[in-house]
Amino acid sequence: MPSITRPQGDVPGLRDTDLHRLEHLAGELYRHGLEASIVAPPGRVPRLEVTHPAGAAEDVYAGRCQDGTWWFWWPWAERIASADDCDNAAAWIERVLGRPSGD
Repeated sequence: MPSITRPQGDVPGLRDTDLHRLEHLAGELYRHGLEASIVAPPGRVPRLEVTHPAGAAEDVYAGRCQDGTWWFWWPWAERIASADDCDNAAAWIERVLGRPSGD
């Protein structure tokens, strides 16, 4: 599995690309009935705070792998889905956050 590329410092072009992908996913999550807010503090990796109507919440990141492909990731570094497939990513996030706790 390719690893996420970790830029040195804040790379504006890469940060803008992260934000664009997260904005696109936020719109898809909204269509799936979830709330999503972009958090982009200076000098930090942008993330999406996603909340399911049932109350579960989690952060989602966009990251570019060494092979140049973009993926959405959970904070524990597990891939969610390709960033080119926001519908699939949103559906998976909805399923994961909609599970009863303990599953």
